[in-house]
Amino acid sequence: MSSLAKSYSHQKYTLSIIDTVYSIALLLIFLGSGLSLFLEDFLKGLNLSGFLLVAAYLLVISILYYLLNLPLNFYSGFTLEHRFNLSKQKPLDWWMDQLKSGILAYLISLILILAFYWILGKFDQWWLIISLFWIIFSVVLAKLAPVLIIPLFFKYKKLEDEALRQRIFNLAVKMKIKLLDVFQIDFSKKTLKANAAFTGMGKTRRVLLADTLQDKYTHDEIEVILAHEFAHYRLKHMIKLIVLNSLVTLGIFYLIFRTNVFTLAIFKLDSLTQVSSLPLVFLYFLLLGIIAQPLEAYISRRFEKSADLMALKVTGSIEAFVSLMEKLAAQNLADRSPHPLIKFFFFTHPPIDERIKIAKDK
Repeated sequence: MSSLAKSYSHQKYTLSIIDTVYSIALLLIFLGSGLSLFLEDFLKGLNLSGFLLVAAYLLVISILYYLLNLPLNFYSGFTLEHRFNLSKQKPLDWWMDQLKSGILAYLISLILILAFYWILGKFDQWWLIISLFWIIFSVVLAKLAPVLIIPLFFKYKKLEDEALRQRIFNLAVKMKIKLLDVFQIDFSKKTLKANAAFTGMGKTRRVLLADTLQDKYTHDEIEVILAHEFAHYRLKHMIKLIVLNSLVTLGIFYLIFRTNVFTLAIFKLDSLTQVSSLPLVFLYFLLLGIIAQPLEAYISRRFEKSADLMALKVTGSIEAFVSLMEKLAAQNLADRSPHPLIKFFFFTHPPIDERIKIAKDK
């Protein structure tokens, strides 16, 4: 790995760890200092109650968290990417993306949290019903993302390279994939990294190719990328990941159900139905998410490896696969051979050198 890629990767890992620790600290301070209770009382003093109280509380803490996290967020998402020549995005465009993603995150969170409080007040076994609602909502969101969410951040059009487009359709037929169409997205206005995706569900299923791919990658290499993406579908990895994430969600809500009386007492809160207890729910998800992350990353790496093997089997293009990995590593400044602990916690894909070795040994 080049010194540039090594420096970039290490800074990203460090920033990720700092962000996690910082978020935990902010939640603990907000709960432990009584600020959460103070905010609830203040909003009630404005004659807000019920769903309006929840919406206002969520808005205030979302804005506070964003402002407190802004220096880290700006450095990680803008400054660092420009420093390593991985982005040419203009500051105004970055701020517009922040605004759009913030509004979107608030609306999605509001739906989930309003459902949480409504179900909490209606059912004894609320943890199970809330989990089911969150799981179903996430599946619906995944189906709608290509139609409603991605266009908010990227413009995409049907792929104009007819030879490549036909090749992708032929590959889809070969791998028994029903495909709406192949689109090119203007990835380059935000990042110079390369990517491709097979996204959506049912009638929204489509291929998205970053425009950063097409001037540097051959048709053989792009075909290998998409054979890998199609393999995830053929091997039912998305369904398996939904099941895994669903089990994690169920586990977290069940733990909240069983332990909330004890944890509420630590922060001098009376009931989970108080809106001031919401940061405690966030804290559960953050801490248990950290615990579950290595397992989820391990399973993801296994899925990625099996998708690589299927892509190699379907295309027979070992040389194209190797050259693709080399180009992606250079273009994305990937950590080709990370320390085992870094791989254990952070890597959802096998490292590049490992993927190349598997292909050559096949």
